[in-house]
Amino acid sequence: MTSFSDAERERIRKAIIEAESATSGEIVAVITARSDDYFFIPFLWAALAALFVPLPLYFFSTVPPQQIYLLQLLVFLAAGLLVLWPPLRIALVPGAVKRARAHRHAVEQFLAQNLHTTNGRTGVLIFVSMAEQFVEVIADQGIYEKVVPKTWEDIVDSMTGDIARGNIVDGFVQVIGACGAVLAEHFPPGTADENELPNHLIILD
Repeated sequence: MTSFSDAERERIRKAIIEAESATSGEIVAVITARSDDYFFIPFLWAALAALFVPLPLYFFSTVPPQQIYLLQLLVFLAAGLLVLWPPLRIALVPGAVKRARAHRHAVEQFLAQNLHTTNGRTGVLIFVSMAEQFVEVIADQGIYEKVVPKTWEDIVDSMTGDIARGNIVDGFVQVIGACGAVLAEHFPPGTADENELPNHLIILD
């Protein structure tokens, strides 16, 4: 995963502070290298290769079954080792599976970061999973009652493009600002606002 310099982390932290200064809502930014290890993928592809590669030998050769069985084992081991390489392993995962795993991780982080405990239920999570090229904004119940989901989808689309171009920090800053603007419109600052959640970028291993 891309590392962040102290200056980049500080830039994101300041963006969160600035966005929250105009609203009673809370914004938390989380990034992770991947949302799953997908270790089932190497075994799946290795098993398929081991099943189908030797089939022609069964029907079009006189190779003894014992040798074909040995070949299957070798194919299984070779294919399994090959797809253990993380970039290839991730690439072989169906898109729907990657999106489902990343979404589940985002929901887990929404709860783990205590966004559901804020006053007024006005917490917003900006979640990025790099391996899946996945971005999601999850807002708490108090926000969803006033803000249509399409608003967050447009914000997510803009950041997904930034990540694809490698502009991760710029993407975070822009999305934080956009989320802050939405929150400011519907949830202006109160008289006794507290900074309930961390302002720094949370980087998961």
